[in-house]
Amino acid sequence: MFSVKELVESVRLTSLPSNYIFGNTESDRHRLLMEPEETVPIIDFSLLTSHDPHQRSKTITQLGNACLDWGFFMVINHGVAETLRDEMVRETESFFDLRGDEKKQYAGKKLFDPIRCGTSFNANVDKTLLWRDYLKIHVHPHFNAPAKPYGFSKVLREYCEKTREMASELLRGISESLGLEERYINEKLGVESSESHQLFVANMYPPCPQPELAMGLPPHSDHGLLTILMQNGIQGLQVMHKGKWVLINPLPNSFLVNTGDHMEILTNGKYKSVVHRAVVNNKATRISIGTAHGPPLDTLVSPAKELVADDAGQAYLGITYRNYLELQQSKSLSGKSCLDHLSFSM
Repeated sequence: MFSVKELVESVRLTSLPSNYIFGNTESDRHRLLMEPEETVPIIDFSLLTSHDPHQRSKTITQLGNACLDWGFFMVINHGVAETLRDEMVRETESFFDLRGDEKKQYAGKKLFDPIRCGTSFNANVDKTLLWRDYLKIHVHPHFNAPAKPYGFSKVLREYCEKTREMASELLRGISESLGLEERYINEKLGVESSESHQLFVANMYPPCPQPELAMGLPPHSDHGLLTILMQNGIQGLQVMHKGKWVLINPLPNSFLVNTGDHMEILTNGKYKSVVHRAVVNNKATRISIGTAHGPPLDTLVSPAKELVADDAGQAYLGITYRNYLELQQSKSLSGKSCLDHLSFSM
């Protein structure tokens, strides 16, 4: 199976192949430059789940402000063991290190294939290939895992259970920050039900000979309500904040969380999904591991009536989660183009 990793290992690259050059003008290339990092919101998960009502209320306010101002925040004191995080990174690296023929069985073509690995995003429509290999696994409501590496399945199951629990708690806090009942989002969208959807996505970005010309993932927003992310200590994630790109340098043992398109739909545009991208480097392989959390696939997601002001009206059309995923996969990644498709303001 062809991949960026195989390309790098098969030849000694000194320049970027033309089909990986992201943008052909100087202005395009300038946009790939990294901006200085800023301090991103930090949420102490232990205070969010505290029995002290004052501490919890204060943290819920901080969480709401993070969703309102950034659509992105860092979670500390989350209770997920560092050993589990490290094991998940190691097992993921081991998967990408498998021989091509061992991974070929997972080179699925269909969006809802249980396990898919490949490269770029949508090779059928992408004009420029991305400097990225991926592994995507539908882990809930039905748990799936590759047969190799042998320890992957056990670690994956535990890791995804922990992040699913974290997402539920964060959504409770977000509900309250919106002035809604604590369980509103989880119950309205069935996030804690046996049919809720969780997608595991691992990305590998090998060293690139000309990183200023390539792109790991272009500017885009995520589907779902929340994405919970960790990485292997190599920088590369940038978040769009107030018109500029901010390079994210997470605290040790923290998770990065961003709001997705379905959070923006549900809140009628109050909590917007955040545009972000992945840049690459010429020194080290970066691994990122994300879990996307959403409702059951056939749930219709539309703005909550409680959050639609009479004078503003409904900002987005309703759409099933399944149809939204199909819409996103049918296009190249490009900002918030899928969400724009549902906007009444178009």
